[in-house]
Amino acid sequence: MIKDLILKNRTYRRFYEDESISKEVLVELIDLARISSSGGNLQSLKYVLSNTKEKNKLVFDNIKWAGYLKEWNGPEKGERPAAYIIMLQDKDISNNYFWDHGIAAENILLGAVEKDLGGCMFGSVNKLELSKALNLPSNYEILMVIALGTPKETVILEDIDLNGDIKYYRDEEGNHYVPKRKLQDIILDI
Repeated sequence: MIKDLILKNRTYRRFYEDESISKEVLVELIDLARISSSGGNLQSLKYVLSNTKEKNKLVFDNIKWAGYLKEWNGPEKGERPAAYIIMLQDKDISNNYFWDHGIAAENILLGAVEKDLGGCMFGSVNKLELSKALNLPSNYEILMVIALGTPKETVILEDIDLNGDIKYYRDEEGNHYVPKRKLQDIILDI
């Protein structure tokens, strides 16, 4: 059922780093993005795959983790992602990626969940440095990075409290809590 996949598709930030993800699995996930809807059917998204320790370190060093967890600088060694997908806009095809990157990312992550993997999307990326590190031609713009791995944490959805606080947090055991608005609070019956 699609709702089960969506509920399991959380933002994971800690993984079993030693559980590798093959290039073949990454290619399967990109194929799910490839067949996604595309504004104007331009299909201007391109991808860089990373699943080696050396390349993963380049990516890890250029992303920022969990803005609300101020005291946390990201996963420790052993808990880092096993792979990354760097999503690019090919500006030779188009300068407008419409909504394509969101649809493609969701398809990638739902495909990952189906394979008992989890992920985290990053827009907070040092794009200039990562582009240099990956030696990307100037016509490619980094849109986002998707970290992937076997999740090593529990993510729990809860209703937003009476104060309206939307900030995610962790408890003493490392469980990750994500406040969500109630259904009746987001549907306007005008």
